[in-house]
Parts: sequence; C-alpha cells; structure tokens
Amino acid sequence: MDLRGLANGVTTTVNPNQTVTVLRSTGFTTGAGAKQVPSYAAPVSGPAQIQALDADDIKQLDGLNIQGTIRAIYLRGTLAGVVRPNQTGGDLVTIAAPAPVALRGTWLVVKVLESWPDWTKAAVVKQGA
Repeated sequence: MDLRGLANGVTTTVNPNQTVTVLRSTGFTTGAGAKQVPSYAAPVSGPAQIQALDADDIKQLDGLNIQGTIRAIYLRGTLAGVVRPNQTGGDLVTIAAPAPVALRGTWLVVKVLESWPDWTKAAVVKQGA
C-alpha cells in the first residue's frame, strides 16, 4: 500500500506540491589553499510537499541551535543531513518559480525526521537571504 501517495493526495488539496531540485552531497574536494569545496551528484527534480514543522519535529530539533526559516519537506527518495562517517555534508533542495516567493531559494537538509524505503521527511533550513 502506498501510504505516502494516499496522504499526498489529501494534503495537495490544501497545500499543492512544489517542484524541487535535489543536489545530493558526495563529500568535498580540496581547492586552493587546502580549502574544502562541497561536491554534489547530478541534480534530480521532482514533486515535494513543503510544510511547517509540527510539535514533535520541533522537539527533535530542540538543542541543535538551528536558526532561520525551517520547514519540513516530504519527497519520494532519500535525503541526508551531515553524515560524518561518510564525510558528506547536507543535501541541498532548490525550489524555484512558480512556487510561492517565501519558498523559493536553496534549502539545506539539517535533519532527517523520517526515513522510509520510498520516501523521506526532512527538516530543511533556507540558505541566504
């Protein structure tokens, strides 16, 4: 049973999916002056559901000292925050027009809140202005 598909069918009546582009972190390369430069796999695009964090999500993030605009993102596939043993940074999610202006921009995955075989719920923080 595709529970994610069923839930998405209901939520999109009040909150439409947004098309996002995901850049999966592959670690880093070393640039000039031995500076670490993040590297990413080829971009992948698809629909995602962007929502506010619920109380349980906020509790999970409590104490991580994360500031800024934070949202929950649901999408088919996997996302990852920082994975220290693999030396990979957080994945990046880009949301462009025609999404609402408040959602447009690049978002950093800071924590995976739920991970299932075919979908992921993650906390993302807006980068830049």
